[in-house]
Amino acid sequence: MTLTTALDPFPHLHVRPERGWVNDPNGIGFWDGLWHVFYQHNPDVPRHEAICWGHATSADLLTWRDEGVALRPRPGAIDAAGVWSGVATTDDDGAPLLAYTAVPDVAGNAGIALARPDGDGGWVADERMVAPRPADPGIRDVRDPFLFRVDGRRYAVQGAGRTDGTPLVLVYDASDLDDWRLLGPLLDGADPVVRALAPAEIWECPSLVRLGEDGAWALVVSRWHSGGDHDLRGVVAFVGDLVLDSGRPRFVPRAGADLDLGPDFYAPQAYDAGDRVLLWGWTWEGRGEGAPTEADIDAAGWAGSLTFPRELGLDGDRVTSAPARELTGLRRSEVATAVPEVRLTVPAWEATASGGVVVSLDGPDGEREIWRGGDDGGTRVLVDGSVVEVFAGGDAHTVRAYPRAGESWVVRAAGGLTAWELGRPTP
Repeated sequence: MTLTTALDPFPHLHVRPERGWVNDPNGIGFWDGLWHVFYQHNPDVPRHEAICWGHATSADLLTWRDEGVALRPRPGAIDAAGVWSGVATTDDDGAPLLAYTAVPDVAGNAGIALARPDGDGGWVADERMVAPRPADPGIRDVRDPFLFRVDGRRYAVQGAGRTDGTPLVLVYDASDLDDWRLLGPLLDGADPVVRALAPAEIWECPSLVRLGEDGAWALVVSRWHSGGDHDLRGVVAFVGDLVLDSGRPRFVPRAGADLDLGPDFYAPQAYDAGDRVLLWGWTWEGRGEGAPTEADIDAAGWAGSLTFPRELGLDGDRVTSAPARELTGLRRSEVATAVPEVRLTVPAWEATASGGVVVSLDGPDGEREIWRGGDDGGTRVLVDGSVVEVFAGGDAHTVRAYPRAGESWVVRAAGGLTAWELGRPTP
């Protein structure tokens, strides 16, 4: 088949509404029989401005319903300049609650606020911060709360950075949800060994979860640097121990490595679902050759997406990633079995191979390689519009690729591959 138009770049199977801007996943949780995923969102234009919280729900992690805007900036209030990233939790009665970064005017004055259900499917944000900006003048910025429990006690971490350019993660006693008490650094980038593993000026979007049979702790941070439109340099997952020192948690890392090896992944959030840890990330519009221009994005009316949900694991002291087990439910028709090469003319597909894989786009101007890699441990490629997510050897690779007019996908694997068209399950 020869294509005369371009395959649709919109990721229809991922969490994002039809229009507007999307960045960080927020407020992941499961209540009332549904998965809930919130996200940073501008419903009006595809730009990072006037940030709200969007909201989507799913019964199966496959079919998502857009629930509209959950939280908006309120003129003259503590979040007038933006409702930035945060987390979902439950209060002492088991009711869901959102903790978010409230920006009153500029990012340097941000603090943490709460929002509660209004009883009619919406959310009501508080009028005061439960954790204002720390009084320490040496701290430059704070944002992105994440709550967790240790020995039955509730704590929270928050991304931060010092005025001297040192990143850190702060920890709070959040036993009283309405009044958080700052305990100090959970992890300090002043340690040269730690900072070498995750160089940044601010560690954003921290997630702290337990993984593996021995209950090792994983601390995930996103690496923010200043300059231009900000310089976002990837995500690191530390593995180590959580030490309680007179009731104050400290994270002692043993190792750290990139959580995703691709160029288009940032600001993930993890969620402990009991029997596994799930994670969603943000994939921005690509920045390399063939990426859309600002004019292209404005014309399309959308930018950014969340990734597919992933399951985190532990291999020694390395955090591993794999597609959430439910995602096999997106497989519709099988289009190839045990072949060395397949050409795909559908916008969403999956391919699996026992060894290395090459993914390309081929059209009138020739073939351009999108991704190459994998090993004998198996490779799994999931494509939805312009979002390419590859899993091989426990590593994840997220990259954006935009089919041009007349191009089709080509996948090659010397050891043979199987491919499916992907789509939502039929009711």
